Amino acid sequence: MVKEFSYRGIPKEELENMSLEKLFQLFNARQRRSLTRGINDGKRKLIEEIKTAKAGKLKNPIKTHVRDLIILPYMVDVTVNVFSGKEFRPVLIRTEMIGHYLGEYVITNKKVSHGAPGVGASRSSLYVPLK
Repeated sequence: MVKEFSYRGIPKEELENMSLEKLFQLFNARQRRSLTRGINDGKRKLIEEIKTAKAGKLKNPIKTHVRDLIILPYMVDVTVNVFSGKEFRPVLIRTEMIGHYLGEYVITNKKVSHGAPGVGASRSSLYVPLK
């Protein structure tokens, strides 16, 4: 049996039909504050691109540097390429991501893999012959 997604007890279909004011009341305080203070031009442009991609009118992939956009129910099932600081990483927005920030799903740092210590790494390695 497939588990049906619900955000705080409300199913996905009701979330999509819910007004923004009622939806904001379901979010945490930080997300509520961010959304009620207004949306800047960069976020507004990304939202419009997501709406056109959802309608099927957009051919190119969506690329963005906006990491602090809160995912809303109408953004579900759209792939957005988010900048990680070095490259654009694709993020498929799923229903479980509603209420989270877009940047949470793109890691900005890489795993460090250290090599062997070089000359001068410790005091004893100063006296080791190189040959």
